[in-house]
Amino acid sequence: MDIPRIFNITESAHRIHNPFTPDKFATLGAALRLAPEDRILDLGSGSGEMLCTWARDYGIVGTGIDMSPLFTTQAKQRAEALGVAHQIKFIHNDAAGYVSDEQVDVAACVGATWIGGGVAGTIELLAKSLRPRGIILIGEPYWRQVPPTEEIAKKCLANAISDFLSLPELLASIGHLGYDVVEMVLANQDGWDRYEAAKWLTMRRWLEENPNDELAEEIRAKLSTEPVRHAAYTREYLGWGVFALMPRLT
Repeated sequence: MDIPRIFNITESAHRIHNPFTPDKFATLGAALRLAPEDRILDLGSGSGEMLCTWARDYGIVGTGIDMSPLFTTQAKQRAEALGVAHQIKFIHNDAAGYVSDEQVDVAACVGATWIGGGVAGTIELLAKSLRPRGIILIGEPYWRQVPPTEEIAKKCLANAISDFLSLPELLASIGHLGYDVVEMVLANQDGWDRYEAAKWLTMRRWLEENPNDELAEEIRAKLSTEPVRHAAYTREYLGWGVFALMPRLT
């Protein structure tokens, strides 16, 4: 069980596998008013930076699930480095369909809503692990500017314009599912740069070390085109944020 190998290559040096930066995760943790012993489930936990830093800064406990063996190993190493391995555990597993044995205070999927077939399905999945009055976290792209053509949308690595909503539309769609949006923290263009541009040096170093690998030609093509593509499209059109939700009171 693993993610496609190209992601393990291009993001192997990333601690955060989305456009958030450490200060954004710190802002989000403070905004959620986390308390010691709050229990958090993170589906698609990547290299574990959110859980590890929140365990260090707020004393939370929790579990991260990710299908990349590499990222799961990195998460465990990060927990050891920050001295929080006794508070959190990371499990190499498919997060799709995963439900916690114990109800949690925060159920999160920050940037991997494909596990539930989209935002609605992922919220439904996370709700199965949530205690009453708990908080769901969803990380999701949105259009900062709606692309004028489908070709531009594809340059933003979407399949179509309809893949994403504008920010007001995304917030409204969450409300239509019966949830209150109680907080949000949005990435900025610098965050996109750190997520995308950090791949370029990783790819260059990998090419130097693996010139005859079966993926070398694909990685070479990406390194040649990704800087311009990112600057022209992702950076200008695509936003990303983490949204905190609570079921509406009846």
